[in-house]
Formats: sequence, structure tokens, C-alpha cells
Amino acid sequence: MSTSRRALIKSAALASLLAACSQKNGKRSGVDGRAAPVSGDVALTPDDIAAAEKLSALSFTPQERAQMLEGLEASLETLAKLRAIEFGNSDAPALVFNPKLPRKRVGSQKNILSLGGVYREAFSKDEKAIAYASVAQQGVWLRAGALSSVDLTELYLKRIEKLDPRLSAFVTVTADRAREAAAKADKERAEGRDRGPLHGIPYALKDLADTKGVATTWGAEPYRDRIAGDDAEVVRKLERAGAVLLGKTACGAIAYGDEWFGGTTKNPWNPAEGSSGSSAGSASAAAAGLCSFSIGTETLGSIISPSERCGTAGLRPTFGRVSRSGFMALCLSLDKVGPICRKVEDTAIVLSAINGFDADDPGAARYGFTYDGGVDIKSFTVGYVPAWFEEGDGVDRAALQALKSLGVTLKEFPWPTLDFSALGDIVLIEAAAAFSDLTFSNRDDELSWQDDEAWPNTWRRTRFFPAADYVQIDRLRRRLMQEMATAFEGFDALIGPNFAGGALLATNCAGHPQLAVRAGFAQTPNRDLFDNEEAAAGAETFRTPRAVSLWGDLFQEGKIIALGRALETALGVAHERPPGF
Repeated sequence: MSTSRRALIKSAALASLLAACSQKNGKRSGVDGRAAPVSGDVALTPDDIAAAEKLSALSFTPQERAQMLEGLEASLETLAKLRAIEFGNSDAPALVFNPKLPRKRVGSQKNILSLGGVYREAFSKDEKAIAYASVAQQGVWLRAGALSSVDLTELYLKRIEKLDPRLSAFVTVTADRAREAAAKADKERAEGRDRGPLHGIPYALKDLADTKGVATTWGAEPYRDRIAGDDAEVVRKLERAGAVLLGKTACGAIAYGDEWFGGTTKNPWNPAEGSSGSSAGSASAAAAGLCSFSIGTETLGSIISPSERCGTAGLRPTFGRVSRSGFMALCLSLDKVGPICRKVEDTAIVLSAINGFDADDPGAARYGFTYDGGVDIKSFTVGYVPAWFEEGDGVDRAALQALKSLGVTLKEFPWPTLDFSALGDIVLIEAAAAFSDLTFSNRDDELSWQDDEAWPNTWRRTRFFPAADYVQIDRLRRRLMQEMATAFEGFDALIGPNFAGGALLATNCAGHPQLAVRAGFAQTPNRDLFDNEEAAAGAETFRTPRAVSLWGDLFQEGKIIALGRALETALGVAHERPPGF
């Protein structure tokens, strides 16, 4: 089974007979000859059906083709009516994904945040030390009066102005809004009001989240002037927690990759390569000390992949834990929102603020979030798949050994033997539906990335995927969920290389949380979005971060964060900063 993100995203959809006929006969007569909504007055022939059979790996007799004609023409009329209906990006389908199976037991949790770290670092006026300090440490300084939110905010605004031209991590900087929020936080604290550990902490927000009166561009040319009318629910929650919004971070156009209309977001450890994506700017900004933390999103790797490349602690929560209301919808059965930080325990602080049910998100779940940083991890049983570490490198194996040295029980994990690779097409199909208007209006031409793997071509290909087979994919997904539920019985977590064994696809589709933890460094040449390395002999190499991942059972983020914090401390590499930043 292929394990790379490239293989998952690149997998081509087959064609449905009906879609093939509609695309063949329903195109507009432009010079580019690309798909447009069917007109409903198309006359089909048996030859049309015979030609379409090749695209869907079907074979019918002449009699069967003749029998289909009338029904197919009626279906084309139905398609024409359907495509005449305008759907907003936030319009949800009737079928809503729920990661919890009926027999799956998920214990209730109270909203409890108990940090395990000791944050007694003496305050100094070293601006880099302040900028790179953890959220928890900055909070201690703020509450002690050693640091003000205004000063911390100004420090980050200054660093963004100076350093972001090298990274292209920000689309929009909301300086006035940030200064106002910082002054408010300082005033409230002086009056004795404490909103919690994020009070006065500056953050950056992926530009898929609506911010009232501020451009929310989705990184894409067709939407670069889009102004949101309201704040996303996560933005409102962070405002209630007293956090300070510095600005909107770049994301790959329509949540894919690290290329957006302003260029390519860079990896601060090697600015000659991209940061990966699609939470490109969120990871780059956090890694370079341009914010205290950031908010990212993930459909299939968009928090984990840039966190691996940029060396950040990226948490993809359980599906449904964090509201997506006000975020661009790419794939409503897979989209998730989560924090990207420099230190693992900071992800718990942020998650505690943004967790919670939201009636405006059809996939939202009602679960509290408990984090006990002082839990005895020696009581934990952590799974691993031996083959993953045989295929990995020294960084992966050192992380496994470090976890063993912490006293946890390591046990071989019964990874599903099911071939679930077809599930990668879920993203392609749902994204094609979400952005049908771009395909049919021809505005997909406005997107700068037009390679074979880019959205425009992918959406056109996906129009030929058989509807009946998509139902089969959904059935396969449920079977995987059942196997994952069984596999996690008796385990508190699973550890492995980020992309080993199809784990990224499996855990996203089953709804499980994943935490990327910086584990070490490697010398790498420049890499493209899909981690293909520059092939030229003697190519310059750069010291770049490597990560391992911890996966948890549904809604068990507290356990993997506690494990991740202990692993981070044992490995001792999280303190290193990208040179030049």
C-alpha cells in the first residue's frame, strides 16, 4: 500500500457511465472544450455508452446499451436541474460523518486543563527569547507583570514586518485589531480579570477562517477580494479567551499545498523550499517565532505535513471536536481545525480554548477535554508497528527508544490488514463538489497551480467517478473504522513515522487524533511539496527537522499530548531555532 501523500492525492478517479456521457455531450463549445453544465436536451447514442464504458471498466451488450438510452437521457435532465441550483460553500449534505460507532465506548470528559511542565524561566529582555518562548511561559510572564500583551504584540508585529518577506507566511496582518485587543487584555488584567492561559497571547490564523471585515482569501485568486461578514466560531472562542489576532496566514490555494496567489510559503529551516501545506503559513510563522501559536486545518495532512517540515508541534484533533463553522469547507467529512505550536503542551492550552460543540457545524461533537500533564505515563500502553521502524531512519528509532526509556509499555499494534487506499478519493470527490462553480464557470483557470496533480485537473477527472462506487468507498470507510476501533482496544496511543503504513489516510478517515512531535534533524536537499528531493549530484543540503507522530483513540487527545510532552523533553531538540530567524 502506498504511504505517501502524493499517492493519496494523485490517485485518479475512474469514470461513471452517466457522468461520462454527460461530460461528452454536455460540454460548452469553447476552444478549450472543458466541462460545463449539461443542457438536458442531449441525444445519446449506443456509441456514446460504448465509449464511456472504457472509462468505468464496464462492458455491456448492444441490447443493454439500447435499453439504457431513455433512462440516461432522463438522468441528464436531472443533472441539468441539479446543477442549476446554487450551493454555498458552507451548505452541508444530509449525510454527516460521525467517527463514533454505535458500540464504541467513549468516556465522558470534564473540561480540565492541568499543565505538567514547570515554567519558571527567568524573564529577560532578549527579544528572541521572548518571541520563541512557549505559550505557557509567556502566560506566566504576563500574569506576573514582567511582560505586557502590548509589548509582546508589538514584538511580533515587528518580527513579521522584518522577517515575513523571506517566508510569505502572512496574507494579511491585522495590526490595528491586534493592538486594540492587546491593550484590552492588559487593561482587564490590571483590573483583576483573568480570561485564562491565552489572555493577551498573540496568534496567527489560517486564511480559511472567516474574520469579520477582513479579507479571507482561501489562498486562491478567485477569492482574493473576499471579505467575511462574521468571525468563525473558533475566532470568537479565542477572542473570549483573550487571545490577540495578529493576522491571517497563507495556505495553499483552496487548502492544497504551499503555493498561493502571493507566492510560495517557505520553510524557515530552509527558505529555498516550501513549508509544505496546506497550513503553510501557520506552521512557518510558528516555527520562525512570528506568533505565539497558530491555527491550522487538516483534511488529509495539512497540519501534520507542514509541522513535520517546519518542526512545529501540530495537533490534528478528533473529527468533530473543534467547530469548523466559518471555515472554508473542502471535504466536510474530513475537515478538522487544530493548533500548531512550538511546544507540545501548548497544543493542550489552545485546544482547551477552542474545543466544544457548535450547532452551526453539522459534524460537531459534545465532548469535554481533559488534559492532565502530570499523569503517570508509565501506566500507558503504546502500540507500534515494527515494520514501520525498519523502513524508517535513526530519528524514528531513537524516538521509539526514548519512549521505551520513559517506562511506557510498548506492544505491537494490530494495524488493519484491509486495503483502504481507495479512501483517498473521498477528498477529491467532496472537493470537486464543493467547488463545482469553479469548474463549470471556467474560473479554475484563475488558479496559478495548473499541474496534473493540482485542483483544476483533479476536479475535472473526479467528475467521472461512478456514484455507485462512491457509496462503496463509504462502506469501506466504515469497515476501516470498525477495524481501527478494534485495534485500539487496550492501547493508549500508537507511535510511528508520520506517513508510514497509510496511517495518515486511515486515521483521518476514521477520525482519530494525531500529534506531530519534533524528534530530531536530518540533512536534506531542497524538496518539493511531496517530499521529492532535488536529484542533482552534489546538491546542497540543509539541516531540517524530523518528526514522529502519536495517534490516539477517539477524543483521547489528552493522552497523546501528555506522552508527546514527555517524549519532547526526553529527546531534547524542541528548543532549537531556525538559523537566521
